[in-house]
Amino acid sequence: MERTLTILKPDCVRKQLIGAVAAMIENAGFRIVAMKKTRLTKETAGEFYAVHRERPFFGELVEFMSSGPCVPMILEKENAVEDFRKLIGATDPAEAAEGTVRKLHADSKGENIVHGSDSDENARIEGAFFFSAEEVVRVDK
Repeated sequence: MERTLTILKPDCVRKQLIGAVAAMIENAGFRIVAMKKTRLTKETAGEFYAVHRERPFFGELVEFMSSGPCVPMILEKENAVEDFRKLIGATDPAEAAEGTVRKLHADSKGENIVHGSDSDENARIEGAFFFSAEEVVRVDK
């Protein structure tokens, strides 16, 4: 069983879409094994997105991610990273496939509702950024 990290971003929370997006995630066969609502400071958002520090959008990304509460989750499923990236769609909602989270709910490339890890290694690193081992609870069917 693989894991990935998602963050329901501040625009998702502000638009009251937490339940709708979580339902899409569960309906796609993912198990939510950790979840919390939190608010990133500019410092913690900068730490999380440090890989993008040299990119021109870094400051805007940090500002946006610290603009309100977000909901990080660890998800579990076979082929979790790849399947989740398909479920959320392209970063730019105009380019996202029909039926994906971003096509249905995102307003722009910058406010795109959801973060998804891009590799198994990053999923482990990102999951540990938000959750201790004790906060990850696997529930067998």
